[in-house]
Amino acid sequence: MKYGSWKISGYNRDTAVRLCRSGINALVSVVLASRGVKDPDVYRVMRQDSVELIHDPHLLKGMDEAAARVRRAVENREHVAVYGDYDVDGITGTCLLTEYFRSKGLECEMYIPNRLEEGYGVKKHGVELLAKKGVTLIVTVDCGITAVGEVQFAKELGVDMVITDHHECGDTLPDTAVVNPKRHDCPYPDKMLAGVGVAFKLICAVDGAQNTEELLKKYGDLVAVGTIADVMPVIGENRIFILRGLELVRRGVRPGLDKLCEAAGIDKKQITVTGVSFSIAPRLNAAGRLVKTAVATSLLLTKDPREAETLASELCALNRRRQELETEMFDSALKMLKASPPDGKPIVLVSSSWHQGVAGIVASKVSERYRLPAIMICLQNGKGRGSCRSYGNFNIYDALEGSSGWLEGFGGHAMAAGLTVMEQNIDGFKESLAEFYREKVKAPFEAVLDIDFEVVKPGLLTVENVTALGELEPYGTGNPKPTLCIRDAEIHMVIPLGGGKHTKLLIRKWNEYHECIFFSRSVDQLGVQPGGMIDIAFVPQINEFRGKRTVQLLLDDIFTK
Repeated sequence: MKYGSWKISGYNRDTAVRLCRSGINALVSVVLASRGVKDPDVYRVMRQDSVELIHDPHLLKGMDEAAARVRRAVENREHVAVYGDYDVDGITGTCLLTEYFRSKGLECEMYIPNRLEEGYGVKKHGVELLAKKGVTLIVTVDCGITAVGEVQFAKELGVDMVITDHHECGDTLPDTAVVNPKRHDCPYPDKMLAGVGVAFKLICAVDGAQNTEELLKKYGDLVAVGTIADVMPVIGENRIFILRGLELVRRGVRPGLDKLCEAAGIDKKQITVTGVSFSIAPRLNAAGRLVKTAVATSLLLTKDPREAETLASELCALNRRRQELETEMFDSALKMLKASPPDGKPIVLVSSSWHQGVAGIVASKVSERYRLPAIMICLQNGKGRGSCRSYGNFNIYDALEGSSGWLEGFGGHAMAAGLTVMEQNIDGFKESLAEFYREKVKAPFEAVLDIDFEVVKPGLLTVENVTALGELEPYGTGNPKPTLCIRDAEIHMVIPLGGGKHTKLLIRKWNEYHECIFFSRSVDQLGVQPGGMIDIAFVPQINEFRGKRTVQLLLDDIFTK
């Protein structure tokens, strides 16, 4: 088994029948019932993408003050700057505000810190550079919630700051307009906006909520890409942003995204959340990881298709280099762990030879491999900067807060964070983190596969029903693809694919035959053979081949009998 256990939600049959009788497809009805949807009208509202469902931006604490300051800058034609972050959320948010300010006739600087030299967040060095250029207002995107000293420093230089962020908040906020749905005193109903989403709410407040529709038509693609890349829940406002934004990508309205889809080998007309997550976002992220954010921002802002084509090609080259560095660092980490196994404690690895730009990706891979929180610390000149990834439901942000006495600084979310630590404090930090983990985690986290329901009768997995599951899109965090299971199926055929890397199965249940695909698992790894009995967990999908459409089961896990 790939997972330690399966958690099958099940469903209320009467609820599923009621949903089906209201006109909702039978398979969709069962999935909805398994996810707690009881009212057909609730489902119909869920499927809408009307701007009327987008909340008033002024519900965000601090928005009145922030919008008023930005409005004054527009009226007075001030020299402004956007201070962003080097990930896709920060890059798209920076481009959104920059494009907006320039459309208002303002001179607008972009400042995204050097990932390797400055690290994450607002720094006095950056503020001072912008002040010397004559900037009178700095608006942050996806950063700034901890910039208490930096905001005060800006004031001393005669520069105002407006903070827009979505990271966890401490007890003390910067003394300025701060817009963040996670503020402890913020009543905003949707707490899980991306940084680019908060930036979008700001321009909605500045322009007036009545212009939200037009603003979505201009900037929705940036909001969608940033929201998807930052793995925000695909529910509520985020769902609307993603639906609207992906439609703009399909129409090719932004040359940069259009050419990036082309360079990545993606059919833009068929692009989904998955396409953005695995093809578009990594290429944009590569620019920030390798300290070439200007390539990404230029791509997203250019109106020239030929320039966009050149920049898209450059991003693809950067992404290939990123993959090489990632492989080198991951292999190095595995060698360290082979020599010194983690023994059930959070993994903290340190090296002066690693590239900081890929530390977060490698931390994620190490965490998944060992099923433990992982922190990769890159050392330079006696100071370490670490990328942290959690595992299970362990809150890595709280863990850093609990060990903050050993750190120079930290920030982030429950599942992903960053830290700065002096080399001489690393051992103390590791011990403190391990103690915190022991207190909070009494047993190892088990990899659990969440399953919507077990298929217990024939006739449900038809082409018509599986096609109808498309009504539930877009899929993503908070709205995963429907995962089902079938127990006690007979294996009829076993076929290796891709040189043995993948496996195709033909199974039989209730005298129905189903074609199954398990990617990245060989026949030997699965331990399957014809005639054997098997439980399968899968995502149903439609396979089209030579004009024929059939149901195919994309396997997530199996259990052989």
